[in-house]
Amino acid sequence: MSFDWLNQPAHSINHSAQTAAAARQMQLTKPPGALGQLEALAIRLAGLQGRECPTLEAIKIHLFAADHGSAASGVSPYPQAVTAQMVSNFALGGAAISVLARQHNADLKITCLGTVAPLEQGLDNVIDAFIAPQTRSFTEAPAMTRAQLQLAIDAGKSAVDEQGSTDLFIGGEMGIGNTTSAAAIVAVLLEQPVATVVGPGAGLNESGVDRKARYIEKALRLHQPQLTDPLSVLQCLGGFEIAALVGAYVRAAQRGITVLVDGYICSAAALVAMRINPSISDWLVLSHRSAEPGFKAVESQFCAPALFDLGLRLGEGSGAALAIPLLRSACQLHQDMATFAQAGVATKEE
Repeated sequence: MSFDWLNQPAHSINHSAQTAAAARQMQLTKPPGALGQLEALAIRLAGLQGRECPTLEAIKIHLFAADHGSAASGVSPYPQAVTAQMVSNFALGGAAISVLARQHNADLKITCLGTVAPLEQGLDNVIDAFIAPQTRSFTEAPAMTRAQLQLAIDAGKSAVDEQGSTDLFIGGEMGIGNTTSAAAIVAVLLEQPVATVVGPGAGLNESGVDRKARYIEKALRLHQPQLTDPLSVLQCLGGFEIAALVGAYVRAAQRGITVLVDGYICSAAALVAMRINPSISDWLVLSHRSAEPGFKAVESQFCAPALFDLGLRLGEGSGAALAIPLLRSACQLHQDMATFAQAGVATKEE
């Protein structure tokens, strides 16, 4: 087993297509810049897809689920059994992301990397990639062994490699306690005080947030000598599902697939992925601004700001899925609007 593939460069951006798309935007029947971020999105997607007029037809959503040893320390108001229960809910179509996947005609799959509660058998579109029932409590030991880290990252790679033709990849996550891992990762990689990056997650009260912060601070003291590179940070503080997202993001960029990044946990995984392989940054489009307080620091690490802010904190890829219509509108406007010449409309006077 080897991590070497993570360092392979991302697929090249097609700058000719990007330049052609920018020129087209200047000819469409609107004042330059009048469509704001939608114009920038169309131009960016043109470079990523290598064509002047990009399209978003084949959309793949892949969720990664796993339990965390930290959950026993009261860092979430929900019991660990919810992780396995939500995997069933995803597969049976009752979760928010399931509804959105149907709405947008997106393919939805779930990889389960390990849950404490038994997983329901025979679920459609659920891939069993069991590593362990949960990670270890990271106040006592690294969350994962190096071998477990490898298995989790490779599960994310496989999720992308097994997709067919794909215009857009959305990764999602499920794991009770995983905002604790995300906050710990962000605190280390962005050198932020724990208190500024930890939040309520699934609904902790103020005392619960304080308890969560103390738990993270204890872990950082324990692992401080080992937190020297992004893979070690991920091994010591991450979750199986977060590591799988890292692998998926890197692999998608290497294959030339645009990635739409969800909220706090997914963006923390994307931060790790970008630190491992900076060449992938252009391929990661940040969908929405998470309500978690640490998100602002993470957002600054992306090529462009989040597309919208609706106060979302659900996870499971739902915020990214809500951004699909924005991206499709950007593409449709770019392709179907008439130029000044086609419409016989006078251009701006100099």
